[in-house]
Amino acid sequence: MSLQDLHLSLINLEPQHYGQVKTLMDRVYNDIGGAWPEKTITQLIEDFPEGQLGLMDEDKLVGIALSVLVDYDRFSNPHTYDDLIGPQSEILNNAKGDAVYGLDMLIHPDYRGFRLGRRLYDARKELCRQYNLKAILAGGRITAYHKYSDELKPSEYINAVSRKEVYDPILTFQLSNDFQVKRLLRKYLPEDEKSEGYATLLEWNNIMYEPEASVVDTRATQARLGVVQWQMREVSSFEDLIQQVEYFVDALSEYQSDFALFPEFFNAPLMGLSPDKNRTEAIRFLAGFTNEFCTQMSRMAVSYNINIITGSMPLVENEHLYNVSYLCRRDGTVEEQRKLHITPHEKWAWVIEGGDKLQVFDTDAGKIGILICYDVEFPELGRLMGEQGLEILFVPFWVDTKNAYLRVRHCAQARAIENECYVAIAGSVGNLPSVDSLDVQYARSAVFTPSDFAFPHDAVLTESTPNTEMLMFADVDLAALKKLRAEGAVTNFLDKRNDLYKTQWIKK
Repeated sequence: MSLQDLHLSLINLEPQHYGQVKTLMDRVYNDIGGAWPEKTITQLIEDFPEGQLGLMDEDKLVGIALSVLVDYDRFSNPHTYDDLIGPQSEILNNAKGDAVYGLDMLIHPDYRGFRLGRRLYDARKELCRQYNLKAILAGGRITAYHKYSDELKPSEYINAVSRKEVYDPILTFQLSNDFQVKRLLRKYLPEDEKSEGYATLLEWNNIMYEPEASVVDTRATQARLGVVQWQMREVSSFEDLIQQVEYFVDALSEYQSDFALFPEFFNAPLMGLSPDKNRTEAIRFLAGFTNEFCTQMSRMAVSYNINIITGSMPLVENEHLYNVSYLCRRDGTVEEQRKLHITPHEKWAWVIEGGDKLQVFDTDAGKIGILICYDVEFPELGRLMGEQGLEILFVPFWVDTKNAYLRVRHCAQARAIENECYVAIAGSVGNLPSVDSLDVQYARSAVFTPSDFAFPHDAVLTESTPNTEMLMFADVDLAALKKLRAEGAVTNFLDKRNDLYKTQWIKK
């Protein structure tokens, strides 16, 4: 499987998917009888269609999560798998149930290692929230127990797994997804030889549950932004630098960020490894790593379930050098935005040229745009993106002095006000003595908002400590933008005098 060809989407299963469901279940559950009969899957889809989830790679089913509604008080107590089964392999869905019961969760073996199971768990959790249900319950097989049964009792084995002294393919994964072991279930699935019939009763509590509330709005209204204020430091290899990148992506993912933003030219330390110290040759040496950076950061986007804005990096195309930022979506797709306006330093020291395209990107957490550093100082670009529905603007930057930083900051704040959107800026700090023409850097990364009553009084949602390597987080309310544009104290976007002036992109 090629990472570049991975195009993931989450669906609700339909009866016509049964052929692929059977193939997948037969392969994964070959030790416990394989797939459910077609009538069982069809009945599940009819009884609780929202609970039957599939993960597709284009037209191929690569993961499934099957669920039913149950009575919490009944199934939070000891039970067996057979308690869920009626005559003729009918799985009993309680339409008035107040909890989700996770029946099966499986990923195609060829697609493991990308943390795809977590997004199925996350979708099931969101289902629980949307339907205002108490919890998710599941009987979790302990499939590695047979290796330890001579020395450990089931309860001792579970404790060893929870302490990470023992790895269990299912239980370890469930614990990492915020499930708690409530009790040991005996004779849960007697034919499961690997678990010797035992299972754990797992529970994830919906802290948003309100007993008398109606079903909540299903539209996601918030996105969490994660910003990396990056410390420049010497590195010994590409692998050394990519390890630093993955460390930050992992940390941002742990806090359930929807986006990770890196600074402009964050990978510049690799120029110190160039055999030719001439600045124009060193930047082209750095460009030699760009394709691999894009591949690795796309892998991280999928594996950590986070959309990554890759800061920026040099790209050589037909002997021309560009400054490019990549959007690596967590569904495996990749798009780019090239820097349009090139600073005098970039032209003189590195012979970089400007791109000629501007785009607003659709993501699963809003419509976003990318302007690299100097580009944010040109208001026409923000206006053009605003007219395409821009909600979040990301600005990776790299500056050497505070006055240069303030140009980026003040212009970014202006773009947020003018276009009634959020703007996140991310810069780097420190210095690289071994790299010619790279001066000391200054940064105070931040997230800006429109300036109105629904937002912070100074239109700054959050900002970092100056010149310190750190992570920064901000939750942005996308629904607030829609209300602002219609009902704000001022309505900048609605009040444009289109009868007097307009902004037009003329490049064909």
